[in-house]
Amino acid sequence: MTEPPVPLEPLYDLDEVTLEGRIRRAKEQLGERCVILGHHYQREEVYRFADLTGDSLKLARLASQRPQARYIVFCGVHFMAEVADILSAPEQIAILPDPAAGCSMADMANLADVSATWQAMGKVLEVERLVTPITYVNSTAELKAFCGDHGGTVCTSSNAEKILRWAFAQREKVLFFPDQHLGRISAWRLGVPLEEIVVWDPDAGPLGGLTEEALRRAKVILWHGFCSVHQMFMPAHVEMFRQRIPGVQVIVHPECAFEVCRLADHLGSTEQIQSVVRAAPPGTQWAIGTELNLVNRLKNEMPEKGIHFLCPTICMCSTMFRIDPQHLCWALENLLADHVVNLISVPARVAASARVALNRMLAVV
Repeated sequence: MTEPPVPLEPLYDLDEVTLEGRIRRAKEQLGERCVILGHHYQREEVYRFADLTGDSLKLARLASQRPQARYIVFCGVHFMAEVADILSAPEQIAILPDPAAGCSMADMANLADVSATWQAMGKVLEVERLVTPITYVNSTAELKAFCGDHGGTVCTSSNAEKILRWAFAQREKVLFFPDQHLGRISAWRLGVPLEEIVVWDPDAGPLGGLTEEALRRAKVILWHGFCSVHQMFMPAHVEMFRQRIPGVQVIVHPECAFEVCRLADHLGSTEQIQSVVRAAPPGTQWAIGTELNLVNRLKNEMPEKGIHFLCPTICMCSTMFRIDPQHLCWALENLLADHVVNLISVPARVAASARVALNRMLAVV
């Protein structure tokens, strides 16, 4: 007989030791039927329970390689769980412990606005012949599907340059969304002049605030989107650390603003940042421009190196932070009671087109 659902609220009355014990017992009882994914930006109290850790795409791909895991519990944000659902087997179930864990960047571009932009651009350009749409993986499944339907693809922070190079081999222009900063630094590093990189603001008029001439001249049209965490890092922070710590090396995520990326010694995704810092000799000094939980984790892992958070104020992913131990415990114990909470299920047609876009990317990289 199915047990009644486990309520969430009483879990907030438990002390840390009791809560940890319940999570570990639920994990043990679920065994291989469940895999817990922990994104690098996840808070430590949750991250320590993850079976697999990494960036969003890596985790989704790893989970799809565990067919024995019927349940994929993604401790991340909504678009990540969507990718897990798209790439996993039909019988696997993706779960987000707290549905309020979203991504402000992903929310800056929706299907209605991107479709309207495509149509508006079509009045000036032959978009299907001239423009390749590319969506950053930090976007909704619907936008991935849009790219799949229009000859486009998906990129990550680690392969954006390679994907742009592929896109320019297909057509002469790119519409890149939702993160303007990743698109700008990636295109510039490929040699695209800044004057041929423009920003489309969907709230700035019928042509996104651009003239027809600017649109025709542009090689890369960027969406007016950004990461609320990475926009907090400033050029002044880089200069401050260079003055304060002689020989410091600055490494930042490419979602940071263009000038911050240009001033840094290294650019890298979450995976790349960790690899570079771990490979560095003891005694080296690092100022890291990415989410606070990841930086603190590296600092605790490598006390023999000087690891510093690039911003003087706290920059953390507040929506990722919504996944707390209580929600994780709640999701796991409900699975034991045969209740799936916060199922993430992408509609079949959307998933099929999004899979086309993702597979195009995987074929390139």
